[in-house]
Amino acid sequence: MPTPSHADHLEELRRKVDKRLAELAVQVAGRDAGLSDAIASALTSGGKRLRPLLTAVVCEDLGGPLAPAIDAGCAAEMVHTASLILDDLPCMDDAQMRRGQPTTHRAFGEDTAILAAIALLAGAFSILSTLRGTDAVTRNELARILSGAVGTCGLVGGQFRDLRGGAGAEGADPEAVNALKTGALIGASVAMGAAIARADTMRKRALADFAEHLGQAFQLYDDLLDSSGDPLVIGKDIGKDAAKSTFLRQEGATGTQVRLNHHLDAAHATLESVFGRDCRMSSALDGVFQGQPALIVRKRRVEGVSLS
Repeated sequence: MPTPSHADHLEELRRKVDKRLAELAVQVAGRDAGLSDAIASALTSGGKRLRPLLTAVVCEDLGGPLAPAIDAGCAAEMVHTASLILDDLPCMDDAQMRRGQPTTHRAFGEDTAILAAIALLAGAFSILSTLRGTDAVTRNELARILSGAVGTCGLVGGQFRDLRGGAGAEGADPEAVNALKTGALIGASVAMGAAIARADTMRKRALADFAEHLGQAFQLYDDLLDSSGDPLVIGKDIGKDAAKSTFLRQEGATGTQVRLNHHLDAAHATLESVFGRDCRMSSALDGVFQGQPALIVRKRRVEGVSLS
């Protein structure tokens, strides 16, 4: 569990992120009724805010400026929200509920949902191109990082493989799909925080390793929730991945849990190599995997003696 001081700080960061997202939603939404409502609803309806928190905490713990990190993290959250809108469409996962509310296409129509997703993607890169508190070289690097996470080597490629890689698909590789569909944007969020803080190459590489393990762990956790979670608690449909080629289908819940804990342990160990044992990023990581009594996820001991 996070220490109280860490928990308070993370909660304060989350409030700042939510406040900034509400401001950015107004900028992106425009004036067309229906479309603006869809954009604002999708972006401000809640969520863990994992990606902007990663960007902000990594940058802050590396000694970088917080304000541009929050904006860059919000750009990543806008990309994430756009991906959820598209992922929920009838031609993809055909989901009915997201974050405890009707999915965007159910609430506003498929055409509006697609346009809202495009507007959020455009808005994300507009934010990076005008990011205050950074120079042109850094802004270009941030755009490169985020665009790489969106394209065929990121979200797009991962979603395509996920849709085509059914349980019987030849050569289906859940780890590769997880790395693209989930890990790429998590990695970009971490990398943007490091870029804004002007981290050295060694720390950037270590943080990339951390993000890779976190992305795998997060998707494994999501797969377990999809199988055994309560939709009223997690706020979205369950059972949508039952026919897909996942580790849960290949190895069962126990095997998936073992993999999850392996990646969590590795993520914590990598963080400790960069920031020391009792860092805010480790506290944030622990908080992501709480709240589901049906799942047993090992937590790092607060006193920092070991990974338990």
